[in-house]
Amino acid sequence: MPDWPEVRTWRRAERARLIERRTATPLAERRAWSQALESHLERLIAARAPRRIGFYWPFKAEFDPRPLISRLLAEGREAALPAVLAPKTAMEFRRWTPDSAMESGVYDIPVPKARDILLPDLVLAPLVGFDAARYRLGYGGGYFDRTLAALTPRPAAIGVGFELGRLETVFPQPHDIPMTAIVTERGVF
Repeated sequence: MPDWPEVRTWRRAERARLIERRTATPLAERRAWSQALESHLERLIAARAPRRIGFYWPFKAEFDPRPLISRLLAEGREAALPAVLAPKTAMEFRRWTPDSAMESGVYDIPVPKARDILLPDLVLAPLVGFDAARYRLGYGGGYFDRTLAALTPRPAAIGVGFELGRLETVFPQPHDIPMTAIVTERGVF
């Protein structure tokens, strides 16, 4: 296995390659993938029946979970978005509804302005890449791994992304946390 500096360099290059591939994919194709992905994700959430769902604001042509989350809110569930408080720390999940006042967070990703903290039963984690062992390649900040490691009890973690991010391995390190499941347009793994 390569050492951490080699893995870090490889991950940086792979992340850039996969994000470029995703953003270069025609919108119509990404929409078709998203419809299939949402269908699989909806069935998985129905089977797990979480009361509180942590999710992410879409970034760089990711799958947009907001329409699904809005439907789940209408069913009586609660939802929360992650907010970064400081570099290299766990995030907090802040209650979200479509009417929530938002402010710009890290990377200019919107986060709820009110610090109404919610502990999710299930977390949807965006992924740039993933492997068969259910490890995810994220954006490199380690925020989701730190957050999942810090949450007690640890929620189910569902990696959400497109099949084009499938890798042979992400070279998992001791700090990486495997997802409970990965959901792509092809299904639940």
